[in-house]
Amino acid sequence: MVKKVKYVDGFAPRSSTRGRTVGINNGAKRNRRSGSKQAKSTNSRRIAIDDFTKPVGTLDLTSDQIDKDLQKQNKKGKKNKKAKKAKKQHKKWSKKRKIITGIIVFLILIGAGVGALYIWGQGILNKLSNGNIGIWDVITAKDVELKKDANGRTNVLVLGTSGYEMDGSGHDGAFLTDSIMILSLDQETKDVAMMSLPRDLYVGNTCTATGKVNEIYWCSNQDGTDELSGAKAAMEQIGDILGIDFQYYAHINWGALKQVVDALGGVTVTLDEDIADDWTNTFINAGVPTTINGDQAVGLARARHGTASGDFTRGASQQKILLAIRDKMVENGLSLLQVMDIMGAVGDNVRTDFNADEVKSLYNLAKDFPMENIRQISLYDPEGVNSYVTTGTLGNGISYVLPVAGNLNYSEIQAYLKKMLNSNDLEREGAELQVLNGTSEAGMAGSEKTKLEEKGFSVASIDDAPEGTCSKKVCVYVLNDKLVKTAEKLKEFYGLETLDSYENIPITYYTKPAYDFIIILGKTE
Repeated sequence: MVKKVKYVDGFAPRSSTRGRTVGINNGAKRNRRSGSKQAKSTNSRRIAIDDFTKPVGTLDLTSDQIDKDLQKQNKKGKKNKKAKKAKKQHKKWSKKRKIITGIIVFLILIGAGVGALYIWGQGILNKLSNGNIGIWDVITAKDVELKKDANGRTNVLVLGTSGYEMDGSGHDGAFLTDSIMILSLDQETKDVAMMSLPRDLYVGNTCTATGKVNEIYWCSNQDGTDELSGAKAAMEQIGDILGIDFQYYAHINWGALKQVVDALGGVTVTLDEDIADDWTNTFINAGVPTTINGDQAVGLARARHGTASGDFTRGASQQKILLAIRDKMVENGLSLLQVMDIMGAVGDNVRTDFNADEVKSLYNLAKDFPMENIRQISLYDPEGVNSYVTTGTLGNGISYVLPVAGNLNYSEIQAYLKKMLNSNDLEREGAELQVLNGTSEAGMAGSEKTKLEEKGFSVASIDDAPEGTCSKKVCVYVLNDKLVKTAEKLKEFYGLETLDSYENIPITYYTKPAYDFIIILGKTE
């Protein structure tokens, strides 16, 4: 049976064209045969509209044909759904594959980076320790306590040679230690002290007739192949001269100084005296902050001509440079690149006898040390008041640094260093106090002396003062304003915000005594 549908006014109703593809296909074929570019670019919606508006006759469709068409459409719809699902799964898997690939590549890069850092660090540590430790030793190292002397301090002898290569090549006298420093630290109190030893100090018993302290290391390591023997000889002999027991050494050359300063982008120094040294081309005015690069830092570290104090000036300048490096690190911090540059400089230009455990402990200590509190100790006073060394000759025309106490007499130097290399602030400053009883009650000065000495103060004298001299419970007067730590401890002990100046002491007839602080007891409660 054929079902005939008659179109009204020659147009098919909208409902009769839904799902119909015949006209669309025919129109598409005609467009393809015509070769029209416009037809090729026309979308399917436009074609359907064109077919819809054409007048047609009668469309004869059987029920079987309609059913077949519907089945085809259903199958096509299912295929489309499957295709869409497959496409979606493919996209999902592609995304996962990209993520997994990215992770693998990232891990490969990380592995390569870690490997490179491992090799880099291994090379640095091998150089630093003369092949005795590697990076794995440090990674697996224990955090141990550094070696200490009988006073609980760790002392490091720092030997600076004037060459740019650790093997001494290309420089005559490259193994003469023209820079000698002592670093002393207390792991408990975090006290750090630094002192320069003049290179021209006469010690007598070296392998040459000159007999200067800067020859000791070279005498046991003349060809540069026995680093440890040279360092041990220097530690033992310099230790005997100064009365110091050294636990470690570090050998540094000028290359390290140059590279570290350049890695930091330069450092700023402020000197205590003018330097005009033609030999090193160093010209710096005292009291003026001056920024220097690596080469200029080396020049300043070597400069001793055109200065007021010669070799003593050079030692002071070297300490100034180290403190400037410290300040730059503390103030600005370090970028990864700077850290790597500095570590590279250290690896190439430093040798030491710290083992793997001690390197790790030293690193952990360095993180917590208040670097701004490093104390400077000097054997020479430009004003000549507290000098323990002087300059002179021994009849051979050679200029030497000699102990003030006499040739080869280091007793005063040793006593001074024993005092200064002390973690106790009060003992180190050695302030002498006088206690005066300004009350009507007898025995008050003696009682106060006992209390002060129990807290570590040194009371040199007790006496009486006119009653009423101090209108408060206690009056403390400062005679030596250089003893800062003692002043702080006295303020803490008595609960005072400030201490008074000696000029304000109310005893008009009192001649200024040889004490550092005067304590007058006043009103009693």
